[in-house]
Amino acid sequence: MKAIIVIPARLKSSRLPDKVLLDLGGKPVIQRVYEACMQAKLHQEVWIAADSEVVFNLCKQFTPNVLMTREEHPSGTDRIAEVVGKIPCDIVINVQGDEPFFDADIIDRLITALRESDAAMASVCAPVETLDELHNPNLVKVVTDVNGYALYFSRFRIPYSRDKILESPTGYKKHMGVYAYRAEFLSKFIQLPVSFLEGSEKLEQLRALENGYKIKMIEVAGFEKGIDTPEDLELARKKIENNGTI
Repeated sequence: MKAIIVIPARLKSSRLPDKVLLDLGGKPVIQRVYEACMQAKLHQEVWIAADSEVVFNLCKQFTPNVLMTREEHPSGTDRIAEVVGKIPCDIVINVQGDEPFFDADIIDRLITALRESDAAMASVCAPVETLDELHNPNLVKVVTDVNGYALYFSRFRIPYSRDKILESPTGYKKHMGVYAYRAEFLSKFIQLPVSFLEGSEKLEQLRALENGYKIKMIEVAGFEKGIDTPEDLELARKKIENNGTI
């Protein structure tokens, strides 16, 4: 089964404009992400999906594997699907273009999860570490069944604790927005209308669950936060300067 990695690289970003182009220890953020993905072992190719000439030309300086995609895509998933239409594969892994410290072992685990299950998609979760994380609507939570398949994703804390006041986030899981898709499923998924749950939570993966598709979750000990704000960028720069620690 041919597996490829696709990194959507959008120029526009509301909280940190042009963030994929910004310098991070002498290299642009998008190059750091590309190099992190190249450390995986079970994939065949890594591609960057650019939405502008500026991003395309920059990426061409460090890899030939860059595709120009349409600027008007409503989501990163639609951009990934355009790439899959041009690069035939069986499995595609979507890694965000603002994850310079991404653990490549996660990619191998996602590929293995799809190869060894009947899921249409696979994604990643980790234990919630603090009550602040648990109550943060920008940090998505997920609950799974006993076999590791997602039951639901929410910006709210799930499950709700009816009988006691929470003093610890033990048992809760947070979601990391990296996905592996079966290519044949992806072409179907982008044709589905926005579902009720997706429209309510603004979480695209709920469209898959609401239409009866399985999402296999792999659990990791924790994961690095992506670069969303100027503060995130400064922390990332300090980490590079200190050889991986802050």
